[in-house]
Amino acid sequence: MAKIDKNSNIAHRPLILAVETSSRIGSAALGRGRDLLEETAFSAPLRHSAEVFPTLESLLSRHGHTPDDIDQIHIAIGPGSFTGLRIAVTVAKTMHLATGVQIVTVDALDAVAANLGHSPDGRIEQKSTPDRIAALFDAKRGQFFVAVYERTEPGRNEPDGPGYEIPAPGNAAWRKILPDRLMTPGEIVDQFATAGPLGVLGDGLLFHRDRFPAERVVILPEGCWGPRAANVHWLGVQKAAKDLFADPMALTPFYLRGPQVTLRQRP
Repeated sequence: MAKIDKNSNIAHRPLILAVETSSRIGSAALGRGRDLLEETAFSAPLRHSAEVFPTLESLLSRHGHTPDDIDQIHIAIGPGSFTGLRIAVTVAKTMHLATGVQIVTVDALDAVAANLGHSPDGRIEQKSTPDRIAALFDAKRGQFFVAVYERTEPGRNEPDGPGYEIPAPGNAAWRKILPDRLMTPGEIVDQFATAGPLGVLGDGLLFHRDRFPAERVVILPEGCWGPRAANVHWLGVQKAAKDLFADPMALTPFYLRGPQVTLRQRP
């Protein structure tokens, strides 16, 4: 594909790379402004380190671009995989130092919640989703990284919001009612599945779905568990439109808690 004429109207829309490495299956996307050009997933789980740069290079090449053409990079900043988050931050900082790209950060659990709504790439929404959902990743030690959302009308500009609106089914939006934190399955259910069913999604369910009681929780389809670079792009576009760019020098992953370190005992 030929490069876009820099003097054409389309050149006024930024060329954007989006990177999602917070969870098991990494992905990358290329967008022109709010339009998604292509999204591609890594070939297997936990291949972030080996595949992120080759995937980005291949994605750019297929659309006739080089890294010098990129205007913005959008990344999932966390919570999630410690290694994956470090990779995303390293890629963003490296590209900024090399070419001056602007960086936008997106909450990884917000990118999971966005799987359930309308999106610019035409995905089909989950119409049977409860009005309250919990997105979660496995944090080990019997806990999850979790955020809870409630369906609301779109267009509500919350002063303390993330800078973007998360799409929900029925042309609605998800409002985060519980910011990212660490919780056990019992705590999640007891606090948020009392007034009605709680929809649960996220790849923290991969090995732990049996820890959520079926009579109080709706396990949403596995196809919407993983965060996607397409969502990182779409949420990031909204944030960039408000000039909410990250400071590259102060940029660090949002771990929520530090990694577990086991000290080896001397004999």
